[in-house]
Amino acid sequence: MGEAGIIKNCKSGKIKHQEILYKHFYSYAMGICLRYAYTKTDASEILNDSFLKVFKGINSFSEELPFKPWLRKIIVNTAIDYYRKNTRFSHILEIEQAENEGFNIDAIDTLAYYDLKNILDELPEPYRLIFNLYEIEGYTHKEIAEKTGLNESTSRSYLTRAKKKLRILVENYFELKNERKIRT
Repeated sequence: MGEAGIIKNCKSGKIKHQEILYKHFYSYAMGICLRYAYTKTDASEILNDSFLKVFKGINSFSEELPFKPWLRKIIVNTAIDYYRKNTRFSHILEIEQAENEGFNIDAIDTLAYYDLKNILDELPEPYRLIFNLYEIEGYTHKEIAEKTGLNESTSRSYLTRAKKKLRILVENYFELKNERKIRT
């Protein structure tokens, strides 16, 4: 049975097909969740909350459209909701102007997925959220502000700080990698 058949059966409320849909898109969805969560437990919670929303709203899904973008939007919005619900930093970071420095994209090309994920996990929560929404999901600062409740200027500032911090983290990663090569 194809994706369209699974979705049609989910719309009919068939639990077996909801399980099939969940398993079919698990890896795709978990990959998105892991970008927004620090732990696999948090990612699993976002994932499960997302699929609950999918199953509740599946009847509003138009079968003429591709399913993955619809699912992705639900996951990202659920991650934002999770972030807002668990905000731990609302008064920790002060807004300040940060310089927008250049970044060596070639360095990123040599990173493995898990190395990059670990580096992104080093970012403070608000920086990582804004970085993901802006750079990976393609939201504008205005859209980010509407979704998170932050000001547009705060979103811009967090993105700038995230890039600055990432630059340092990537440099540290390569320094450590070079030190290990020298020792062996």
